[in-house]
Amino acid sequence: MPQAGDILRVVADEKTARAMVEERKNASAARSEGSGRATLEDLYAQIQAGQTKELRIILKTDVSGSLGAITHALQQLSTDEMRINVLHEGAGDVTDNDIMLAAASDAIVVAFNTKVTDTARRSAEAEKVDVRSYDIIYKLTDDIQAALRGLLEPEQVETIEGRAEVRQIFKVGKVAVIAGCFVTDGRIVRTGGVRVWRGGKVITTDKIESLRRFRDDVREVATNFECGIGLAGSNDLVEGDIIECFTQQMVSRAAG
Repeated sequence: MPQAGDILRVVADEKTARAMVEERKNASAARSEGSGRATLEDLYAQIQAGQTKELRIILKTDVSGSLGAITHALQQLSTDEMRINVLHEGAGDVTDNDIMLAAASDAIVVAFNTKVTDTARRSAEAEKVDVRSYDIIYKLTDDIQAALRGLLEPEQVETIEGRAEVRQIFKVGKVAVIAGCFVTDGRIVRTGGVRVWRGGKVITTDKIESLRRFRDDVREVATNFECGIGLAGSNDLVEGDIIECFTQQMVSRAAG
């Protein structure tokens, strides 16, 4: 028998309804074989592929009064890049119907102060649907925010490591040059990228091919020390140029 919170879909005729049921059964069978799993890992893969920009949620609570407060709290976590979409909300236990709706829509199920029936739990395991139970709202929102943080693509962050002034140019072979430099601030690191500044403008961006102190290859050179810098793709260096060294790393972004 239908239960509170079930979705009723109206179609033109019985033939269409039966076709819809068969389609749903086939989709469910495919999911049970490992495709279309409604988990955060799959949502992340979809986001990486540019297929989705939202976290879909089926929300069940013990009483109707909790729905509005939790839905509002979840909506506050949405950003321009990642939207929370509460597809269905209702009071009562988490049932098979909630699990099937979550599986069909690649959603997760959030239960607040309410239980997950045994049959729903078995269905969730079979359908690979994430079901999360909470009894405190801030724990619920903290977990969802953490989920969003994991779903957001990491951001590339640049750090300026230091700067060195070119004081002398040494020819190496017919075309290559080594810049004799003095580190004016920070440090120059062997693995860093560089920008060459001349007259207040960036004339090239490159990476360090060689970094030496006297005849020794070194990993980094600190402030107030001299060094020889060879760039990977540019020989257009003159005395007075400023070599700015930077590094980049991918870091997770906080949702909200």
